[in-house]
Amino acid sequence: MITLDLILPDTRYPIHIGHGLLEQVELLLPHLPIPKVAIVSNETVAPLYLARLRQALESRGVACASIVLPDGETHKDWQTLNLIFDALLSGNAERKTTLIALGGGVIGDMTGFAAACYQRGAPFIQIPTTLLAQVDSSVGGKTAINHPQGKNMIGAFYQPKAVIADMDLLATLPDRELSAGLAEVIKYGLLGDADFLAWLEDNMARLRARDSAALQYAVRRSCEMKAAIVAEDEKENGARALLNLGHTFGHAIEAGLGFGAWLHGEAVAAGMVLAAAASAELGWLAAADLDRVRRLIAAAGLPVTSPAMPVHRWLQLMSHDKKVEAGTIRFVLLRALGQAVIQPGLAGSLLEKILRENS
Repeated sequence: MITLDLILPDTRYPIHIGHGLLEQVELLLPHLPIPKVAIVSNETVAPLYLARLRQALESRGVACASIVLPDGETHKDWQTLNLIFDALLSGNAERKTTLIALGGGVIGDMTGFAAACYQRGAPFIQIPTTLLAQVDSSVGGKTAINHPQGKNMIGAFYQPKAVIADMDLLATLPDRELSAGLAEVIKYGLLGDADFLAWLEDNMARLRARDSAALQYAVRRSCEMKAAIVAEDEKENGARALLNLGHTFGHAIEAGLGFGAWLHGEAVAAGMVLAAAASAELGWLAAADLDRVRRLIAAAGLPVTSPAMPVHRWLQLMSHDKKVEAGTIRFVLLRALGQAVIQPGLAGSLLEKILRENS
């Protein structure tokens, strides 16, 4: 097991990465203010792992409640969030009852947001079961639900007490979900580590084949990079916005097609191609660099073309992006492979060109 520490001005917490961690309850017990938890999962993950986690906790005297939600991005909304509150209130959950998120990014985001709101703040722990959640969404304290007009538009910054990334849980992950997680891994290489990007090019086949050592290294390096950025800028006032590489375009794809039509990682992958294409149009990337981005994303089993939407629809959807400032859409682009920057605004003609050529 590898343990990283995310250190913030007001808190710090461990990120444990390894095998066989689900039932190592000694990793959880120090973070429980009282021996009472509510495990939040979904209809896909719960049959696989919920009983094992619950049995391990109960064997150590921890009272457990289970909250099983419908699966999928389409359920990341107020109605489903309220199911968590209904269960907590019906079970007389106290403010010190710890919520445990056992699932992917949707479960992690909703459980964290519920914890931030319940009795004005209950503790929560992340046990991510997808690659995307292990490398990205479980770390850093972003919690949210979707609104029909925009992705993750209603939420809070609220840090977990611990993150337990058990690599064994990836064994049941569908191939499509694994590829979606690789999009976020590729993002880290593109935005800040050219050596890691080259490693990904050399090892993508191993990652897709679920090579244990390769996957654990990818999770570790991604978490190291995210932890460092979040420690510098917890509330996304500066450098943390770089973690949204591909997301301004990607969130527009998700909202435009209807949440759940494309997986988040698939939309981010196509969004990263658009960001790289815009960077090439600005003269920052060579044609060979853009081809390199496309090849790596395709090698991960991800889309390199975006769905066709009119430019005005793209702009309408991107106007709800959280990086919009004074009415200007700010994009995360690439000065070079491994060097991301914030670019305020792009000319309409440039947007139209890259959208036409990559859709």
